[in-house]
Amino acid sequence: MTTSHTVAVLGLGRMGAAIATRLADLDWDVVAWTRSGRRAAGTVDTADDPNHAVAKADIVLLALFDGPACQQVVDRIHDSLRPDAIVLNTGTIAPAEAAQLARRLGPSYVHAPVLGSVPAVAAGTLRILAAADQGAFDRARPVLEVLGTVRRVDDAATAAALKLVANSSLAGAVLALRDSLRQADALGLPRAQVLDILELGLLGGLVARKRSLLAGQPTTGPADFTIGALAKDLALLAAASDTPLPSAAELADTPAAPEADIAVAATVPAVGDAVLEPLRAYIRGHATGEPAHFRDAFLPGAHIEGIRDGAFVSWPLDDYCALFPGRPAPDEATRSRRIDTVDVHGTVATATMTLRHGPDTFTDVFLLVHVDEGWRIANKAYHRRS
Repeated sequence: MTTSHTVAVLGLGRMGAAIATRLADLDWDVVAWTRSGRRAAGTVDTADDPNHAVAKADIVLLALFDGPACQQVVDRIHDSLRPDAIVLNTGTIAPAEAAQLARRLGPSYVHAPVLGSVPAVAAGTLRILAAADQGAFDRARPVLEVLGTVRRVDDAATAAALKLVANSSLAGAVLALRDSLRQADALGLPRAQVLDILELGLLGGLVARKRSLLAGQPTTGPADFTIGALAKDLALLAAASDTPLPSAAELADTPAAPEADIAVAATVPAVGDAVLEPLRAYIRGHATGEPAHFRDAFLPGAHIEGIRDGAFVSWPLDDYCALFPGRPAPDEATRSRRIDTVDVHGTVATATMTLRHGPDTFTDVFLLVHVDEGWRIANKAYHRRS
């Protein structure tokens, strides 16, 4: 392919390097620059100064990690842009950041976040959300169509928000896969057999693409999409929406390097027995009616709080223990208790549990802390429904 366009690609991370290579391999005139000083691979020319990179470019493509990086680079190159240059931003940033860049650059700005990772760049199969004035879109279209399929969006903020929502669904799939693997491990099922079955279900595409990582096999080369990048995107979404997003915290707390592939987050083992032990002691207290188990579970100064008979109660541990007679409830055989969630954040943790006691169902919410002797419950609040 021959084109009269000169494209400056600013940012040579995984996606930027792949985009620059894709365009150069198709005979586009490409010059690249990166803040890290990294040189472009292959036939892509690399400039030492971003102002030199954009001086002759009619399309300036931003492939940067986050909104602050985009703003800093735009500030740096603004006076060197050609009057007719188009700034094409493929990065994943907050809606407010995208709107700010659109206001700053006016009709020359195209906000075009992409769905897909490095292999999709190489194959030209990205899905691209593009927000721009018609004139800027028409000029950017040849570049975009080389990279993938384009969907027009009304404005930059909407394009940015839609990209974050799309990545939220990816995080949900990764964490659902993690939960499936944890349960399979707890049941002693062979990992290869489990992956065979999961490939048949709704998570099949993700399992097939990431099978070697999920199977614990060594891989070479950089990750297609990293835990750090996905966690950053979810944090942006949670902040923009003012709506809780548990997966943002779960990914951010993944005990793996931020540069690791997102599939590594699916292989993290379940929380250790240490944080579960006070919850299990609490369950033993209910099962036996023996207060000593509650004293093992709770810190001495703990309180148990909720609504009882229409009034708020806050029992000190001694008063709570006095409610139990030292023997199981008559209908203990029909009762059940289930630990639903445990989230560990350093030396504190939260947990929820469901208890079915006869006609009543309780939702217990725990705050746990790690003290010298291990994990203990600091407080419990509950909701009762009949």
